[in-house]
Amino acid sequence: MNSFRKAVEAGDLDAVEELLADDVVFTSPVAFKPYPGKPITAAILRGVWRVFSDFRYVREIAGADGRDHALVFTAKVGDKEINGCDFLHFDEDGRIDEFMVMVRPLSAAQALSEAMGAQFERISREAADA
Repeated sequence: MNSFRKAVEAGDLDAVEELLADDVVFTSPVAFKPYPGKPITAAILRGVWRVFSDFRYVREIAGADGRDHALVFTAKVGDKEINGCDFLHFDEDGRIDEFMVMVRPLSAAQALSEAMGAQFERISREAADA
């Protein structure tokens, strides 16, 4: 099990943030453009933590060199069940420099988009304050 998964499952958002490279790029399942940088990525992940319930990883797939991981998850957004996958790439220092999320089904992705949209003012403030 990789360090990111351990931190998420422990609910340790500070440890999650420590694992992010300064130049991390977050690719959202519901936004067109990627979000570059640690402050916005950490703030988005805190927002997701507030929006998801019943979150759990159900599978982890690792690349041969240990730098690529796919973490399959289930969660709820409101009353919608969501399935998704976190695709992580770790740099040579062991920090996450690429973080892409994909989710399904469409109705759950739409619920996630609405819930995160409602969080985005707070997310933007948290990123600016970092």
